[in-house]
Amino acid sequence: MTVTAAPLPLLFTEVEVVRVERLSPSFVRVGLGGAGLADFGVDGPRWDQRIKLVFPDPVTGGITSTEGVDDSWYATWSQQSPAERGHMRTYTVRDVLGSGEETVLVVDLVLHLEGDLVGPGSTWASTASVGDRIVVLAPRRGFPYGGIEFTPAPGADLLLVGDETAVPAICTVLEQLPDDAVGTAFLEVPVTGDVQDVRRPAGVDVVWLPRQGREHGVALHEAVVAHLGIAGAPVEVAPDEVDPDLWETPSYSSSGEEVPAEVGGVGGTYAWIAGESKVVTGLRRHLVGELGFDRRQVAFMGYWRRGVAMRS
Repeated sequence: MTVTAAPLPLLFTEVEVVRVERLSPSFVRVGLGGAGLADFGVDGPRWDQRIKLVFPDPVTGGITSTEGVDDSWYATWSQQSPAERGHMRTYTVRDVLGSGEETVLVVDLVLHLEGDLVGPGSTWASTASVGDRIVVLAPRRGFPYGGIEFTPAPGADLLLVGDETAVPAICTVLEQLPDDAVGTAFLEVPVTGDVQDVRRPAGVDVVWLPRQGREHGVALHEAVVAHLGIAGAPVEVAPDEVDPDLWETPSYSSSGEEVPAEVGGVGGTYAWIAGESKVVTGLRRHLVGELGFDRRQVAFMGYWRRGVAMRS
């Protein structure tokens, strides 16, 4: 008798680059296809759905195998050297095209132009071409996966804030909002050429903030503070006060802060803020410390930390 193994509760599959588009000086859009994506799906809107991409090592070309994987795959993967297994990083599903075995996941990747920010994802994206192969970890239809942090109460006044690493997530959220949504999105990008034309409801303003050589996060912080009407000097954040794993949402706290038993339903302003951890920490202190935001009304996520190599 043949015994068929139960599928993993997530998709762990090798995919092929089927399209590449240079969106701007700092962004590349890739389409990833493969029969293994046929079961991709989430329960409800995708919003800011995160997935994992495993890139080949830029020196050895080594990348993990998806053949015969079981629930122990991550332990096995972690025990390998990066030269053998490749490098795992987190991205947002920008769009989904097609269906079944013709499903294509669209992902926007940042080309970090500032020397100290270059990582394996940026390196791979800079030369990505049709036919290249990488590995994807993504939601499998019918199984819980997580990775969605955008959870506003109905009718909330939205405040979406992010640097270039959060631009794909914010743009994806904007395109899925209901027509009657209201709020403001602030997006900081390296240069003017990175400004994108993104669909959004008429009641949601989108403010692009090209740095053009300014210090990372300064324009973003100033714009958000002005929008909220906060007076006084900017909040100073010392390097040792920054948690590189900062992740504070209504349902999770990287600091161990108590999480409310119930999430949502409080109305008012809902803030979703992501990007470099020090910048996010400064804004969090304004919203929580000065404005007294309810914990259920905010999501603060450190997507990366300057000078710290991200693990996944």
